[in-house]
Amino acid sequence: MRSEALVVVPTYNERENLPRLVERLGRLEPSVDLLVVDDNSPDGTGELADELAGERPWMHVLHRQAKDGLGRAYCAGFAWALARDYRFVLQMDGDLSHDPDDIPRFLEAAAEADLVLGSRYLNGIRVINWPLSRLMLSLCAAKYVRVITGMPFTDPTGGFKCFRRETLARIDLEQVRSNGYSFQIEMTHKVWRTGGRVVEIPIIFTDRFQGSSKMSGHIVREALWMVWRLWAQNGFRRRPRPIAPQAGRG
Repeated sequence: MRSEALVVVPTYNERENLPRLVERLGRLEPSVDLLVVDDNSPDGTGELADELAGERPWMHVLHRQAKDGLGRAYCAGFAWALARDYRFVLQMDGDLSHDPDDIPRFLEAAAEADLVLGSRYLNGIRVINWPLSRLMLSLCAAKYVRVITGMPFTDPTGGFKCFRRETLARIDLEQVRSNGYSFQIEMTHKVWRTGGRVVEIPIIFTDRFQGSSKMSGHIVREALWMVWRLWAQNGFRRRPRPIAPQAGRG
């Protein structure tokens, strides 16, 4: 095993972006391992991933039989990571909208946190190549989540994150219900509401130049409903549940 950190990247039709992502991840210090979770992409992303992995012992590929949603892909990748000896598990998009060069900052912050969130809106807006309508939708979604759930984070819908192994192990991945972008909200809420330490670090988000967005009306509707269910799961609280003191981190 090359690294104590694994980056999980779900892919569906990302053949044009994958080689550049792999190249940039391969240059990082400290080094990271990569797991591509491909949902049987019709453009051959999975086959290309296998070729790239054959030349790189730090790269792995998990093939799924059909497009089954972002949440299910991440949960499959997280389960794969937990079955191996990784200390940190990161998630990021496969279209280079997340900058791989930010990963060392995530790992540094994760040394003192259970979950690190990359925020597009911490101390200002850092989004490139989005139309105003998409930006306003994202900002309104963040406000909506904060008001209903009580989570104090500036970017609860963001998808660039780093979990400590112990944090992921405490989550029953089989019980994660959401599958679109609301998956990001649900996973953060599960950590926050049980007293996990969640910190945000600023990132720059650059919308994809290759391929097409996976956003849809169904994904938006799922997220609108999900936050109310999370509020109910937390006993209609807008604060973390009281927990017993924990021993020091390993």
